Amino acid sequence: MAVEDPTGATPLARAAVLASTYRLQLRTPASDPDGRGFTLADAEDLVPYLADLGVGAVYLSPVLTATPGSTHGYDVVDPTTVSAELGGIDALRSLRAACRSHGLGLVVDIVPNHLGVDEPAANPWWWDALKRGSDSPQFPFFDFDTEDANGAGGKIAIPVLGSPDDVADLVVVAPTDTDSGEAELGFYDHRFPITPGTADGTAQEVHDRQHYRLVHWREPLLGYRRFFTVTGLAGLRQEDPAVFDATHAEVRRWCEEDLVDAIRVDHPDGLADPVGYARRLRELAGDDRVLLVEKILAPGTDSTPPEVLDPTMGVDGTTGYDALRLIDHLLVDPRGEGPLSELARRYSGGPGDEDQVHAQSAELKRQIVEEDLAPELARLARAVRREAAVGPDGSGVDGYGSDDGYGSDDDEDALLREALISVVARTPFYRADYPVLRGTLPMILGELRRQRAELAPALGLVAGALARGGEASTRLAQVTGAATAKAEEDRLFYRLGRLVSLNEVGGSPGRMGLPVEAFHLTMAERARDTPLAMTALSTHDTKRGEDVRARISVLSQLPDEWADFVSRVFDRFPPPAEDAGYFLLQVIVGVWPERGGPTDELRSRLHDYADKAMREAAVHTTWTDQDADFESGVHRWIDALIDSGGGVLGPFVERIAPAGRDNSLIAKAAQLLGPGIPDVYQGTEVWEDSLVDPDNRRFVDYGPLRSGAVARAGHPKFVLVRELLRLRRAYPEALTGGAYVPLPVQGPAASDVVAFTRAVDDRPAVGMIARRRTAVLPAAEFTGTEVLLPEGSWSVRPDGSPISGRVDLGELLSDTAVVVIVREDG
Repeated sequence: MAVEDPTGATPLARAAVLASTYRLQLRTPASDPDGRGFTLADAEDLVPYLADLGVGAVYLSPVLTATPGSTHGYDVVDPTTVSAELGGIDALRSLRAACRSHGLGLVVDIVPNHLGVDEPAANPWWWDALKRGSDSPQFPFFDFDTEDANGAGGKIAIPVLGSPDDVADLVVVAPTDTDSGEAELGFYDHRFPITPGTADGTAQEVHDRQHYRLVHWREPLLGYRRFFTVTGLAGLRQEDPAVFDATHAEVRRWCEEDLVDAIRVDHPDGLADPVGYARRLRELAGDDRVLLVEKILAPGTDSTPPEVLDPTMGVDGTTGYDALRLIDHLLVDPRGEGPLSELARRYSGGPGDEDQVHAQSAELKRQIVEEDLAPELARLARAVRREAAVGPDGSGVDGYGSDDGYGSDDDEDALLREALISVVARTPFYRADYPVLRGTLPMILGELRRQRAELAPALGLVAGALARGGEASTRLAQVTGAATAKAEEDRLFYRLGRLVSLNEVGGSPGRMGLPVEAFHLTMAERARDTPLAMTALSTHDTKRGEDVRARISVLSQLPDEWADFVSRVFDRFPPPAEDAGYFLLQVIVGVWPERGGPTDELRSRLHDYADKAMREAAVHTTWTDQDADFESGVHRWIDALIDSGGGVLGPFVERIAPAGRDNSLIAKAAQLLGPGIPDVYQGTEVWEDSLVDPDNRRFVDYGPLRSGAVARAGHPKFVLVRELLRLRRAYPEALTGGAYVPLPVQGPAASDVVAFTRAVDDRPAVGMIARRRTAVLPAAEFTGTEVLLPEGSWSVRPDGSPISGRVDLGELLSDTAVVVIVREDG
């Protein structure tokens, strides 16, 4: 289907352009050691290839001006300009024109929650706010904590010093030695502004006169809301219309000039009012643009349903981690749960089931709030005391929040903190203040009151403050989101060892697998309820790429062989700690080449991954307190496996790799034929072995792809992806807004067949048929299992062979785990 100018189309019609997306990671030349970068011009050069591949739209990482040398663009320092290093607004316009000439749409990622402040001089708004304090027009833009009780005397605490004594190392840098032409306060490579008229005296005296206070990074002091625990990203007050207008002026221009078809919103859960923000963005963008939010939806439990996107936001869907979770579980063999749980008990200290996951999540959230988020907890507690002290008429209430009332006593303070920590630890969502989650917090407070009577007064205080729906309510939600992300994504998911392919953003590692009928029903609901939601298998934030996860999931099919393999590896190559070794061994197996051993590049990448994984897990070593002996032991172990372990690892990888490829193809077909807007992450049209960022942001060699060498070689994943992307553009009505209809399957292997079609007006148009568990179920096992096709003439793509009626799967799937079917009679 040729798409001309989509301007003015309804969201569903515009989705013809957004039949699919292809995510590109832009990078400035300055961020690249060899100066290559990947700019908007490079993206434009790629447009003909992407159009030929069948892509519907180019999907860009953030394009606004970021911290100099940024490798990702999420640390924006000037939201009013497209990065000059990426090419500026003219390059964006040129890319848009190139996309239109090839019938492609354009999607851009925006970052409303925070700005980058690691280099204060690079951020003019931040610099002016620090320089002039509340006199700065930009001061209200940031979510500063300048209350007298903030621990820094009401000043903006900035955690940058190596120790409290480092104040003595501050220097005043003369105007002649600064880029600004004004005196600055220096701490080694760090530079901070000086308020005019305060530069006389010693550096310490100058520092004491500023609107900010530099503090030791280990002190529980912070003068601003941040992104999770990243002090270099300062939160914005998007709830203020003036802040929204200032930070979205460039986005407004994109919409007015019709430069974008869709907007992806980074981390809305960090905002004070995600629903209000989304509605404001919809008003700015108009009804003819697709809006997608990076919202992590909680997976639910055996007794509670998964979280749904709040319909009051007025957006079209999430960025797809909920779909990723669904497809990943489709690849897991639930028959392996018992043996893998036993292995997890042996090597990882627990079975890895839902009980353990929920218990450890709650424990880690407590730890994160008490330690990493201590400044945020203190600010939340102050808000609770203050708002609980306001009477119905707006006057103060004696005994609450005053110097001599509730909150001044150390024991009462401790009880209030414990009550708040307990509420955060028990909240099963990133934040519970969305309208669709109404009732969650009252239930949690009620349970806590019944179970912990000593908290009753403090819980009453919390409930009274939350009932007002003011600052306390907002800050509780923001702390809960940060605590959940840090506890689960950045800590627990680096500890759980049962099956690490399930330890993914938005994942549900406590469950093991998904019945086909549950997959079908969930997909049918998605087709009806969120037809324009994005679906993803790999992103810039996934902890392992889609093909690595697909191979690791094969372990669920042959847990006994895996157990024997682990035993042999550990006997010959004992790891420095079995829990760390068991976790890392799954990752190593996931990326080990099927033929030959790891290259020097892969060796280096595995070492980098091990450092990050072990420090994030924070069991044997951490980012802030590194255990050099343990880390060295891990690196020696990895080197030993690479140098001498090929005789053990090679045969095992050769055994599971074909089933891993089958898993990858099934997952890709399910994503590209399923409901929603599927995103193909850069380079994943062929096999890939990416690990967690920054590894998954590596440059892609497009030479063989653009030249046609990969296509001519018949690369199985490339052939499938190209066929399905082209089908999505040819059948946008069926594959974007069409119904999802499971096909009837009968026979002994029916439970391991995934077969469905996409239909419009009850007329099926395209579909897929696949067989699961290929490591233990060869094609012959599917003989006698049949699928009933809808009436009409069908063909198998890409070879075009005809099929119809009742089809035996042993024959149909004899040479491949998945086939695509297309209706040929109209």
